[in-house]
Amino acid sequence: MKYCLSLLCVLLFTGKALCQDDTIVIKPKPKLIKGIASFYSRSLQGTKTATGEKFDQNLMTGASNSVKLNTWVKVTNLRNGDTVIVRINDRMHPSMKKKGRVIDLSRAAAKKLDFLSNGLTKVTLEVINKPEDE
Repeated sequence: MKYCLSLLCVLLFTGKALCQDDTIVIKPKPKLIKGIASFYSRSLQGTKTATGEKFDQNLMTGASNSVKLNTWVKVTNLRNGDTVIVRINDRMHPSMKKKGRVIDLSRAAAKKLDFLSNGLTKVTLEVINKPEDE
């Protein structure tokens, strides 16, 4: 009876019967981080980032304290659905967390997400694998 119930559960879950040697791989849902995005001031152009490189407002990068440095994230603007992929190469000031900020983007990324005129927007961050074209 116990074997029949577990086989039934496998059938319902996967849509097929499995042999003892079969393995089920269940990928966890990606972790989404919700919060507010801002963008770097023009005055920070050329300053040193946490990774040691010079900040360039024309590159697709961001600062975040929520994910590791050199992590790629997909940022989705919740107001319009626009998305952009950026690499985290810097850290934000710790006080930004109190303001609900989860990422500070380059001007290029903010422009692509269409929030330059607002200055802030609600977003989700999703950690992704490195894009193939990078």
